Formats: sequence, structure tokens, C-alpha cells
Amino acid sequence: MTYSLLIADRSYSSWSLRGWLPFAAFDIPVEVSVTRLYDDRFARDVAEFAPGRTVPVVRTPEGGLLTDSMAIAWYLAEAFPDRGLLPDAPAARARALSLISEMHAGFTALRGACPMNLRTGWVGFEPSDAVRTDLKRLETIWSEALVAHSGPWLCGAYSLADVVFAPVATRIVTYDLPVSDQARAYVVHHLSHPAFRSWYEAGFTDGPEQSHYEMNLPRCPFPMPA
Repeated sequence: MTYSLLIADRSYSSWSLRGWLPFAAFDIPVEVSVTRLYDDRFARDVAEFAPGRTVPVVRTPEGGLLTDSMAIAWYLAEAFPDRGLLPDAPAARARALSLISEMHAGFTALRGACPMNLRTGWVGFEPSDAVRTDLKRLETIWSEALVAHSGPWLCGAYSLADVVFAPVATRIVTYDLPVSDQARAYVVHHLSHPAFRSWYEAGFTDGPEQSHYEMNLPRCPFPMPA
């Protein structure tokens, strides 16, 4: 039983990361194809893979199509209930579902001002008031979850609640955003996760840097943990 997944540039496509991590982190076999954002081939590749315009996209072994990262997450959680994609304990599961939904629908200021970029860090980025508000909300919900479930992940063991925040963790270090020590420690857990490290390294094989993500700021190396 094999799934097929279409993603875009691993260094830049945050939704692709959210679509791929459930497979990699929970040991679900998948065949991965990669297209390029802001390239003439993107629309063609997506159209050939599925009748849609965005990534990630999954073809299921039964011929079904999943055209949104949350659809992928929910489908896999139901298809593989023994893999731990969602917590078993009712309270932890309720929190996980709430966190996933808030991430999927919210934090628009942070996501808009700070696109995911795993090729570099930026020095001197100044977050707007709206971005700072999003960061404060992140600190609050992360802290509540980490304390309630004793960490190091949001609901105890690594789950889909953590998957959806992986791109946010990268944004915090790419732009050196101001967060609490507790939040930064959680970010380091993300960057140290074996599945994320594999994704990060594979991103350098996807092609040259995308000029669309260039900023008028000094650069520094992306701060991956040793």
C-alpha cells in the first residue's frame, strides 16, 4: 500500500513540509515527487499529478486525492490509528485538535511577514506589532500545552500538533524572532528531529535559491543545531 505525494521546494514550501512530515515522522511509506515554486513547470506538474493548483497533494493507494495538508493529516490519523499521529488520551487529543485547527487558520501576520526559508538566516528583522501579537499567542498556547503534558512536545509524545508548528519553528530562527526561552527550547526540539533534519538536507538538492524570498537584510547561516 503506497501513497504518492507531490511537494514543492523543501527549503521554502511550508505547506509541503506539513504534508510530508506525517509520513516521515510516523514511518508511513510514500513516494515523493518535487516541483518548483515560481517556475513554469509548477502548474504543469500539479495538473498532471491531480486536478488542482496547490501543493501538497497526495494520491492514496485506493485512488483518492488529498489536496490540503490538513486533509492529509486527518486521513493518515484515521488510516494508521496505531502510529500515534494523535494522542490517545482524550484531554491530550482535544488539545492537539485545537492546536492544529488554530495553526491552520491563524497566525497570518507571522506567516505573511516571515516566509519559511531554510537557506539562510536574516539579521536585523524587525517584527511588526501584528507579528509580535502572533508570537505572544504562540508562547501562550505552547507553554500551556508543554506544562499540561510535561513536554518535550506539545501533547507529550510527538504528534500532528507538533507537525503543524514545524514551519513556524523555522521562522523563529530564520528571522531571530523574540520568544521566551521555553518557546526557543521547543523550536530546537523541532530542528533536531530526525525527520526535519532529513527534510532540511534534502532541500539543497531542489535547485538554486528562490529570488522571491530575498530580503534587503544582512544574511547569516540558518542556525541548525549541531
